[in-house]
Order: sequence, then C-alpha cells, then structure tokens
Amino acid sequence: MATIADGCRLMEEGCQALAVIEEAGMRIDMDRLDWTISETSQQIEQMMAEQKKDDVWRLWRRRFGEKASMGSRSQLAKILFSLEKDGGLGFEHRGHTRLGKQARMDEDVLEQIDHPFVKQFLKLEGLKKLRSTYLMGVRREVVDGLLHPSFNLHLVRTYRSSSDHPNFQNIPIRDKEIGKLIRSCFVPRPGHVLVESDYGSLEVRVSACYNHDPMLIEYINDPTKDMHRDMAAECYMIEPHEVSKEARFYAKNQFVFPEFYGSYFAQCAPNLWNAIGRYNLKTTDGQSLEDVLLAQGITSLGETFSHYSGRIETKPGTFMEHIRQVEEDFWGRRFKVYAKWKLDWFREYQRTGGFSMLTGFRVDGVYKRNDVINYPVQGSAFHCLLWSLIQLVKWLRRNRMKTVVVGQIHDSIVADVHEDELQDYLAMTRQIMLKDIRREWPWIIVPLEVEQEVAETNWFEKKKVA
Repeated sequence: MATIADGCRLMEEGCQALAVIEEAGMRIDMDRLDWTISETSQQIEQMMAEQKKDDVWRLWRRRFGEKASMGSRSQLAKILFSLEKDGGLGFEHRGHTRLGKQARMDEDVLEQIDHPFVKQFLKLEGLKKLRSTYLMGVRREVVDGLLHPSFNLHLVRTYRSSSDHPNFQNIPIRDKEIGKLIRSCFVPRPGHVLVESDYGSLEVRVSACYNHDPMLIEYINDPTKDMHRDMAAECYMIEPHEVSKEARFYAKNQFVFPEFYGSYFAQCAPNLWNAIGRYNLKTTDGQSLEDVLLAQGITSLGETFSHYSGRIETKPGTFMEHIRQVEEDFWGRRFKVYAKWKLDWFREYQRTGGFSMLTGFRVDGVYKRNDVINYPVQGSAFHCLLWSLIQLVKWLRRNRMKTVVVGQIHDSIVADVHEDELQDYLAMTRQIMLKDIRREWPWIIVPLEVEQEVAETNWFEKKKVA
C-alpha cells in the first residue's frame, strides 16, 4: 500500500499535469455553437407555445392564475397528483422529498408518468438546461476559440477531481439528442483528431483490490463470465442466454451497481420492475419479461412492511419479495467475502475514526456507512486515472510532441492528437494505463481495461479503436 508521502507526491504532480491541460484548452467550433444556441432557443419557444395550447396548461392556469409558471415543478406536482375533483389529474405519486412536505418531482419520477404533456415537459426542461448550463456556459468561457476549464484536486472529500468554468466532467452524453448538440461543438485542431481513453469498470476492479472477493476477481479475470448478465437472469427469472442487451443494462444499473454502492432491494425492485414496462424489455427471442414473470406467478411489484422488530418484510409472490431473495443470495453466497469486507471495514472505521486508501490518502471524520465503504474505492479509482494522466503528460512534453491532453473526466482522458502521432499515442496510452501502473502499484491485483475512441470531426462522432 502507498504511503501518505506517496499520496502527497501524486497530488503535487497531478496539479502540475492538470495545469498543463488547462493551458492547452479544447477547440470549439464557434459558428456551430452560436447556431446551436439559436436553434435551441427557437425550439424552446415553439415547444412552450405548443404546451400552452394543451388542456393540462389550461388546468394549470385555472388553478394558479397569474402565478402559473411553466417551469415550476411544485405547481406541476399539484396538477399531476391531486384528484380530479380537486382540479388535478389523479396520478399516483412516488414518494416525497427528504423533508416530506411535497411529492418528489425528479427525473426518475416524471419519466414513469405516461402522459404526453409530461414527456414534453421533460424534453423542454432538458433543452432549457442545455441552453443555459451547457451551451451558454461554454460560450461564456471560450477565449480565442479555445475552452480552458479548471480542474481541481482540493474540493472533493473522496480525493477525486472536480471541474468548473465550465464543468467539463458534466458535458451530457447519455441523452443522445442533447449530447450531440453540445459535443458536436468540441472539435480537434487542424491536422488532429480527438482521442478519449476510458478505463472500463474501474471502480469494480479497484473494489476487488480492497475486498479480495474470489468470485468478483473470477468475474474480472474470466472474459467468458458476465456478472451483469448473470444478475439480469436472476432478477428477471430467465436463463443467461435469454438475457438481452437491454435487460443486462438495467440489471447492471438498477441492481448490481446500486447494491455495490449501498442500496438495497426495496429501492432496486421498483426500478427493475418499472423498466420492464417503460422500455418494453424482452428476452433475446422476443418474449416479454412481463409475460415471463407472470408465468412464474409474479403479477405485481408489491410493497414492504415494517415488522414490529424493525425488520422489513415483503409479501410472498411479489417482485419485491423475489428481488429480496436475489439480494440475499447476492451477498450471502455469490459475494460473501465482499459482504464480510464491508462489515469489517466499517467496524474498523468505528474503532479508529478513519480509514486509509491504497493510494496513500487518509480520511478521518464523521461519515455515513455507505460513504466509509464507497469513498476508498472511488478515490483510489480516480487516482489510477490521475497517475496515468501524469505519466502521459510527462511523456508528451519529454518527446516534444504536437499532441496535447485537453480534458479529464473521472475515468477517462481526452487528448487532441496530431494525426502523425496517433498510433504512438494509442500504444503509449495503453502501456501506461494497463501495464506501467500495475508495476507502480502492486496492490492492483486484477487486470485493468481501457477503451479508446477516435473522433475525426467532433467529440460526439467518435468511434471505437479496434
């Protein structure tokens, strides 16, 4: 394990490398950016005009009069969740905010409401955020056609990085439409291409270096095994070969990762259940997962009940009960060593008031249980990226190359690579991120994985390197 001195040196060299990146800057197509801002503004105006013709807006206006505001989620909540006799639409709400004073109105809740007005509302809100936060945010910071975001190493409690002016680490990509509009404005310098090198499943691999769970290590080492496929099969009661790409995706993001980060069955089950209907999930041979579960006697999500002892109980024959059993097997049999490590790690924190990371950093203070378990993994995973970034910047400067690193996201490095240096850059990046780092840090006991993508025209139009 690295020492505190090693951690300090990593931070010092990291600050220097990030300063080099900030100075280089990322090229912005200003004509495209200005055109996108104009087009987005027009689209927002058109959508708002359409929504004001909708019956829901008329209902909204009748209820709130001059105070009616189309962007107010609290007002929309009263329209959606009030009974029809009270001037509402009568939808069932999905819980309350932390203070318990009003219905939750986050993206997950609204996406589950099947109503044209709500779908349009979400799209409109997305476009407004695109224009104000991302497009205008970038426009304000560009100097001579280059964007120079700030990267910080002193603001995050997990010893990860952050970014501002603008937040380069939060440029949208999951929403393809929104992602295309903003990322298409990021372009390479003349004679260059953009290259993004992304660590794959880095936090899962780093967690294995902490907990040494043999099953988790086996999943990582054996390319024929697929943890997310296997858990999709268990969650949706099908065979592994019947797991579709979509079913695997939701099992990965609504069960496996949430469980690793401290969630539990009562939070995972509704998300898994709702994904079936919302995205019409099917098996590889086209059978609806809803029909599959129905054939197994599961007809409803079900609820949780508090036992007088404080234990949470579920009703037999429901999806909630099924996922509770899957979770019990997940931690009781499949990853029992991981489960024991979490218990031992937290007990040691309770005894000492802090914990040390494999990369040499010390964390002391009052933290929640999930934070104590997650922080070392998240921090150490980022430090793998930071160490690789430092070595890459040193190599580029030492060899006086035309290529420059222009951005850093938690698990990936973005570079503006000269076409004549592309193959050398791709090879050296893999050498540093996959091999050199394991020699530097022997505590990395599992192989790492890097995915590289090249964009010739803009950051959105990137393609995987074979």
